[in-house]
Amino acid sequence: MDAERYDRTRPRYPDALIHRIVGDGSPPAVLDVGCGTGIAARQLRAAGCSVLGVEPDGRMAELARRLGVETEVATVEEWDPAGRRFDAVVAGQAWHWVDPVAGAAKAARVLRPGGRLVAFWNVHEPPAPVADAFATAYREAAPDSPLAARATTTATTTATATEDAYRLILGKAADGIRRAGGFTEPEEWRLAWECTYTRDAWLDQLPTQGALTRLPAEAQSHVLAAVGRAVDAMGGSFTMRYVTVAVAAERRGEA
Repeated sequence: MDAERYDRTRPRYPDALIHRIVGDGSPPAVLDVGCGTGIAARQLRAAGCSVLGVEPDGRMAELARRLGVETEVATVEEWDPAGRRFDAVVAGQAWHWVDPVAGAAKAARVLRPGGRLVAFWNVHEPPAPVADAFATAYREAAPDSPLAARATTTATTTATATEDAYRLILGKAADGIRRAGGFTEPEEWRLAWECTYTRDAWLDQLPTQGALTRLPAEAQSHVLAAVGRAVDAMGGSFTMRYVTVAVAAERRGEA
């Protein structure tokens, strides 16, 4: 993964989400699980929080550090908190890589009573011409890949159906929180927003997405060219609909 491209192109998170995490009191101390290059961490720092990142990929962690986020290299399951406590534990676009029970148990261990665990994801719905071009070109470039069928399905889904695809992820996260114990009943958050992309900006982001990272360079170029033509036909830019979905739970007070 190209860490600098990832940081440059990946979408940020809506201000409403950051405000909901921070709340109206004193800005919290936050542990950012799977912080990547520090996208969410920097948004939280801008809101006044102190943030420590934990990231298993050393390349991502190094860039996060260069961009001002204190980051330790580890999986959260094996990370040693060394007695540190936090007011919030967050995970942006990362909790599906974490063991849902072990991760929630570690969060419970480091959260102060009343602190929140919040795992969240950006769900995007490209306009039909862009999604269709991607799916068709992906099938042509990698007809035997199981991801080709997924790309076709994704291209034909509505925003609601795309969100539904995340319900399995949200459900696993919520179940892990329940099984770990020490938390209130998990709740789901949903925040809709939009972002406009130029052709070049979208083609810059696409190689950071899972389906394309697994393609050889020639096949990847075929997909990017097809998507580029579709965006050109739309006037060179388009508006992406996003929904940020989250599962959140509060750490119960000490017995």
